[in-house]
Amino acid sequence: MAASFNPTPGRKSSSADTLRPNQGIIILIKIDGSCATTDHDRTIRPPSLRIGDIEIRVPIIQGGMGVGISLAGLASAVAREGGVGVIAAAGTGYTEPDLHTAFIEANRRGLEKQIRTARAGTDGILGVNIMVALSNYGDLATTSAQEKIDIIFSGAGLPLDLPSHVDRGRAHPKLVPIVSSGKAASILARQWRKRYDYTPDAFVVEGPLAGGHLGFKKEQIDDPAYALERLVPEVVEALRDFRDAAGRPIPVIAAGGIYTGGDMFRMMHRHGAAGVQMATRFVGTVECDASDAFKEAYLNAGKESLRIIQSPVGMPGRAIDNEFLRRVDRGEKVPYSCPYHCLIPCDWERSPYCIANALFSARKGAMHQGFAFAGANAWRVDRIVPVHDLMESLLGEYAEAAEQDSGGS
Repeated sequence: MAASFNPTPGRKSSSADTLRPNQGIIILIKIDGSCATTDHDRTIRPPSLRIGDIEIRVPIIQGGMGVGISLAGLASAVAREGGVGVIAAAGTGYTEPDLHTAFIEANRRGLEKQIRTARAGTDGILGVNIMVALSNYGDLATTSAQEKIDIIFSGAGLPLDLPSHVDRGRAHPKLVPIVSSGKAASILARQWRKRYDYTPDAFVVEGPLAGGHLGFKKEQIDDPAYALERLVPEVVEALRDFRDAAGRPIPVIAAGGIYTGGDMFRMMHRHGAAGVQMATRFVGTVECDASDAFKEAYLNAGKESLRIIQSPVGMPGRAIDNEFLRRVDRGEKVPYSCPYHCLIPCDWERSPYCIANALFSARKGAMHQGFAFAGANAWRVDRIVPVHDLMESLLGEYAEAAEQDSGGS
């Protein structure tokens, strides 16, 4: 595979940016004609990720984390490092004064502010993650497109009508569904082609080790048959006919349990992923938009602290256990009203708590009034570092895994 490199992190590429296969490694020719690599290159770098005409120099997508965990601060920092920084659209209007009286307008305005703030901080690639389950889903997708976001990621349900919310008669965001099976990918691709004459630009495949709401039944979460290592090749194969019909690649991006650069290497070189999406590890960064108390919940979590809950939206989710969740287990109801009904599947009249309020409270640091969603590897977060250092660490781990895979030669 020919390696590609973009001299400006995350900018759209031209054919002049495509390099020869060995150009990702600095090679010195000795007098005797043999070759040696420099320490500067430690540096077997991963191949770049191309989604349509967008070239992503570092094939890492920072996963969207709501409510308010991944906003402009984190997204712009990741984009500056050559990855894709992603703003979670859910709850972007929570700090707007008219949220309770003008829910749609407040969230639209909040999302506009976050995209513009992030764009002011980077010329790299930015995305927005929009949950299908949101009652204002269509408005958030249209707003993202109008703000010229680079990529829309959409999951927590099949985004069957996403193309209808984007003006495709001009430059528009790349549309990337998030799925949990080859069957779902095939159904969605077939529907988009039939209804919109459009093929998804890429897919994210999210496995059961992810944090937040999960696209699996409870009994499937620990079943090896649903491991990410099986799901990625399954989706790659399910998209074969759609790739052929479109006459272009449909990159498959692995997500859910990706924690190290070694994980990235294995997913890309053994299982067919074109890149990876990571969320949990980015909570442990200085630029993550959550409060210090939220980050401390990750630092203090043990492996046994991570648990599966039943969300008020009717889906299982992975979270860090705390007293709030234990009160719910005991049958205690947290009083609340629901003036806006933000999630379509939420049975707010019977739910013991408002999940939006709980997540936003945790984001602010009021952990006694909420909880933190987290991936299965959250217990491994042991420090808070700048995004730059994390990205460098991931690339170093990738290089080490590549060297070990090649026998150290």
